[in-house]
Amino acid sequence: MGAVNAPAPDQAPAPAPTVLPRRIAHLDMDAFFASVELLRYPQLQGLPVVIGGSRHTPEDEAALIARWGGLEQIPLEAFPRLAGYVGRGVITTATYPARQFGVGSAMGMMKAARLCPQAILLPIDFVRYRTYSRRFKEVILSLAPVMEDRGVDEVYIDFTAVPGGQEEGGRALAARIQQAIHAETGLTCSVGVAPNKLLAKMASEFQKPRGISIVQPQDLEQLIWPLACRKINGIGPKADARLKALGITTIGDLAACSLPFLVQHFGKSYGAWLHAAAHGQDERPVVTESEPVSMSRETTFERDLHAVQDKAELGAIFTRLCERVAEDLVRKGYAGRTIGIKLRYADFRSVTRDMSLDHFTQDAAAIRRAAGLCLKRVPLQQRIRLLGVRVGALVAWENGAPRDADEVPVASQRSRPSDPFTAPLF
Repeated sequence: MGAVNAPAPDQAPAPAPTVLPRRIAHLDMDAFFASVELLRYPQLQGLPVVIGGSRHTPEDEAALIARWGGLEQIPLEAFPRLAGYVGRGVITTATYPARQFGVGSAMGMMKAARLCPQAILLPIDFVRYRTYSRRFKEVILSLAPVMEDRGVDEVYIDFTAVPGGQEEGGRALAARIQQAIHAETGLTCSVGVAPNKLLAKMASEFQKPRGISIVQPQDLEQLIWPLACRKINGIGPKADARLKALGITTIGDLAACSLPFLVQHFGKSYGAWLHAAAHGQDERPVVTESEPVSMSRETTFERDLHAVQDKAELGAIFTRLCERVAEDLVRKGYAGRTIGIKLRYADFRSVTRDMSLDHFTQDAAAIRRAAGLCLKRVPLQQRIRLLGVRVGALVAWENGAPRDADEVPVASQRSRPSDPFTAPLF
């Protein structure tokens, strides 16, 4: 009878891998468009400057250089001021000195002119802004490869497993990124580092400009709960008003509410999200590859409007929504060919209509023409509480053509002489 082999002695189990605490950063460039312009016009440092209105052109720049010998040589008195501005233009961004007067992004330029008439007005140069956007993002990727692009001037970064990402809660890596961006571009940024994207975005606002703010899980009560509910990305003015009506003004107040209470007042999905957000919970990953499917703008009216009785007001709002969608497309470098509208009636029923163009566009007038045709296909007898405009089927777009060489380049149409912005709609 053969010998029986003795069982092998038990091997020691392999040590469990170390699970690092999650550290997510939100990086936001400081007054990005304005700061890029100050690199071009260093003589404007420390002055109130707003960006908006007209578009910068190479021809205009060449003319200025021919006249003054260099952009940095232009005397301060030669720059246009906001004082006396008349028009429908909107502020794209403003320097921090201008913000001290109450001027901010998305503000009408006529209102900004009343608040800060001495502010210098510069045209918009999206081509230059996108160039600097690519440059600062390339710097980030060289130091931290897991980055989520959130627009021309902000990103999320996963610090968790990156060298220095755990050191001082992420402060060491944030400082290295700040320094590298400034060395490469001359621009500054602010960084918030926290256990998740929700808290990181709030933290990036704590010490602007050039700030680094660290939030740890145990900091929730001290750093987050005293803040207003609007500081949570996802609580808009309407939800905030409903919260205030319930006596809920701070995130701490919101955290003290039970889940059933929030679900009762805000619905199952949004109520559950409010409860989680107030407790600093957010499991969303940093997504490295993401392209927008569509871009839209919508507004809920303070009072329900009627297509006949409030025709002029609705028409102006509709035009502005189309302009803002176009601005978003240009700023983020996209064009689309599916144009749609959304209406919500006073009884909360919603309708949508869309149409596809035979060309891609990011032009406000072209968007308004198509959206106006969609609007004519919906019943307008009832009062309207919400109006929205959407552009879909997007492609990356640069200098009047798709950025991807595989796309068929079709130039966007420009405004027609008949002034489509004032064409009747209702």
